[in-house]
Amino acid sequence: MKKAIARGLAAGLAASVALAFAGCAGSGPSDQGVSGEEYSGPKVEITFWHGWTGGAAPTIVPKLIDQFNAEHDNIVVKNVPQEWADINAKMPLAIKAGKGPDVAVLHGDDLATYAAQKLLIPADDIVSNLGYSAEDFPAGVFDKGNYDGAQYAVPWSVTPLGLFVNKEVLAKADITEIPTDKDGYLDALDALKDAGVKGEWVDGYVFTGTFEFQSLLWQFGGELYNEDVSEATFNSEAGVQALTWMTDLVDKGYSPANVAQDGNIKALLAGDTAFNWNGVWQTTNSAFGDLDWAAAPVPQIGTEKAVWSSSTHWVFPSNKGQDADKTAAAATFVKWMNDNSLGWAETGELPAANTVREDPELLSTYPNLEPFMEELEYARYETVSPGINEANALITTAINEALTGKKTPQAALDDAKAKADAIIEQNKAKYGG
Repeated sequence: MKKAIARGLAAGLAASVALAFAGCAGSGPSDQGVSGEEYSGPKVEITFWHGWTGGAAPTIVPKLIDQFNAEHDNIVVKNVPQEWADINAKMPLAIKAGKGPDVAVLHGDDLATYAAQKLLIPADDIVSNLGYSAEDFPAGVFDKGNYDGAQYAVPWSVTPLGLFVNKEVLAKADITEIPTDKDGYLDALDALKDAGVKGEWVDGYVFTGTFEFQSLLWQFGGELYNEDVSEATFNSEAGVQALTWMTDLVDKGYSPANVAQDGNIKALLAGDTAFNWNGVWQTTNSAFGDLDWAAAPVPQIGTEKAVWSSSTHWVFPSNKGQDADKTAAAATFVKWMNDNSLGWAETGELPAANTVREDPELLSTYPNLEPFMEELEYARYETVSPGINEANALITTAINEALTGKKTPQAALDDAKAKADAIIEQNKAKYGG
């Protein structure tokens, strides 16, 4: 009887979505009536696109999918991994042609771009019927899926920046405690310098110079953009303080000049430096081997605690002619994946679901994640605005220009702000708003 009622409910939900779709002028279904709590309709195959092609993910993702498929005789999930850049290049066209995935994962700074182009199903009802709200995830991350008053995504993972420490190098300067604030960090850098060690190698690349700059900007009380993202504000006094802190690392001899991409983590592993601001994903770096290392929260250099973090989110593409049953099945898949995501930490990412992260088994299995978990109380996530990544790229350019001495921090940030504001204006015309 219970199964018969569930089947009837699923059929009714699918019908309501089909009716909603009929009024959408071919743009794909709305989320009206899709429960996803437990899909019990006809057997369907759904495609899942994601960009995890390296590290532990190629092993973990298929393992989770195989387990899900084994537990659901009416849903078959097809795993379609590809590079993140390829997804952003292919998926918009595929969705418009009705050949996109039934479910996908996007980074937080891509969500608004897809939503503005009507490439995603507004998922308010899906999210509500799955029982999710902002309180189920780290503060601030759920809102990254909200665009123009609608919710388009369910958080999946978060990846905060942290401080990686080579304890063997610290010992050369007789340092026994990992610094937590500006004074302690400067004292450590001075002691390391006296011991002939450049304590932190700072670079002008996204990984990880841009993430360090953003963390420092927020710590000094600044913002990347104003509230409605109509203007870049990263050239504020706080932004200049942040970038000056970074250039001072070079000017004062704490860092070598012209550090290559990934040169800082390589230097840490080689014993040439003590500190590296890097992402939680490095906790799975097999190159650490037998090295005596530790991870800690990034030190508080400014007046408040803040740290950069990325986020990834589940989305439901609005394919032309999208099958309502497949969307309902995809919602069931998303709920199951979040509920069973404890092992996802093996990839070097933190599961976004609070219930999973709060499970004692997570830290007992992955103890190196503890400092990153602590940071989630004050982590800051991506800017929500269509096309924002093009403007964000200019921040990296400014950091590189300042660190290489081509421009002062103020001039570099001012120039980047002027170009970013022009891009924001272009995005308004391109995406609306």
